[in-house]
Amino acid sequence: MAGTVDQRLKELGIELPKAAAPAANYVPYVISGNLVFVSGQVPVWNGELRHIGRLGETLDLEVGYAAARLCGLNLIAQIRAACGGDLDRVARVVKLGGFVNCTAHFTDHPKVVNGASDLMAEVFGSAGQHARFAVGAPSLPMGVAVEVDGVFEVR
Repeated sequence: MAGTVDQRLKELGIELPKAAAPAANYVPYVISGNLVFVSGQVPVWNGELRHIGRLGETLDLEVGYAAARLCGLNLIAQIRAACGGDLDRVARVVKLGGFVNCTAHFTDHPKVVNGASDLMAEVFGSAGQHARFAVGAPSLPMGVAVEVDGVFEVR
């Protein structure tokens, strides 16, 4: 039976990708007490890498926002896996960290990472409000535009 968060996803027309397998020597998430630390997620949809390039060079703010939102969808897919499929166990999105592949002159990192932050608020309501950082990087794995990690409190 679908829970409250699953119902909200359905109402919003949001489909989650499959939780991605790690790309190197790490695990997708670690549970410590009531916190789940989700490894950095890149803009991949069921194995298909999307949004390759640098903000301020080959990509614009709108594409960066979409890339961060896709990273957020992957974060939610991982937290769903960590919670045994029950997103209603998420008590709070505690913190997101966003890395933006960009030129030295690009300064709209917060607006890009809002793609993930706005998604958390849409999906989890007030429990989706979180602390965050958004920084620029000269490159990211596989040339992706954005990578986002997260910390979640669970029941």
